[in-house]
Amino acid sequence: MLNLRQDVSVAVVEDGMVLLDGRSGRYYQVNDSGALVLGVLIEGGGEEEAADALTERYGVARGQALADIDKIVRRLCSTGLMTS
Repeated sequence: MLNLRQDVSVAVVEDGMVLLDGRSGRYYQVNDSGALVLGVLIEGGGEEEAADALTERYGVARGQALADIDKIVRRLCSTGLMTS
């Protein structure tokens, strides 16, 4: 299961989501599709559910959706914002 660190704050904005790393004070922004994925993951869903949401909303192929989700998750984990 993937989780945001406890000291990461999230704000939904018009074109996506902004994350504030409470430890470093750095802000990160994800676009609308990234916000959709992150929203599913924050609510306890998995990558499969996030892929379903992407394919439904944007009509992307499932394989592409899963690849995009993998990139988002790896990026959030590498910045330390998300843990598994």
